[in-house]
Amino acid sequence: MRPEAGALHDAAAGEPSREGPAPVGAPKPENGRAGVQCGPGIGHGVGWLLGDPDGKIPPDAPLHSLLLAASRLMGAFHVSTVNQAGVQISPAGLGVLRVLLAGDGLKSSDVAARGWSSPGTLTSVVNTLVREGYVERRSDAGDRRIVRLFVTDKGRRVCADYFSVAGPSWHEAFDFVSPEDEPVIRKFFLDMIEQFGELVRKERGR
Repeated sequence: MRPEAGALHDAAAGEPSREGPAPVGAPKPENGRAGVQCGPGIGHGVGWLLGDPDGKIPPDAPLHSLLLAASRLMGAFHVSTVNQAGVQISPAGLGVLRVLLAGDGLKSSDVAARGWSSPGTLTSVVNTLVREGYVERRSDAGDRRIVRLFVTDKGRRVCADYFSVAGPSWHEAFDFVSPEDEPVIRKFFLDMIEQFGELVRKERGR
């Protein structure tokens, strides 16, 4: 969707705001004017979505908005763990290396599919990884038209360095989850991954 000039964007969802009637049961804007609609039931209290530290999360905030906001915060935390580890690689590069560590010798298209990335974005990240010596391209032994990606020793070392430092930080970040709640949360994430994976595959015609 192409945003129109001047449209307020939901920073978490990355979507333009929508003007229109408020959903049934949605609180009315305090100023009496038609409020900016950033999703069902959240035409009010959008400060928390836009990064306002004093913004209050409304009790009826939709799940997708909560999840997108949490994902944005986790992305910022991920960057901080990379900086803390002192490794000279981007979070996107680490993501590609993790995919290859689980399946070394994949084609670029396979890496993009497993990481839910576009081929164009993946190519840019891989070019940087190859230039920095973390990944190498090799022609397939059976068909030289096919190029496969392999993690180098340098790539394996940088992953080990990152995980040794960042692992405890990620563990600490989730210490608010009680052992009793973990199975429920784990099932929610597994179901969500399956659900959205299927939706993305349908959208991409696969």
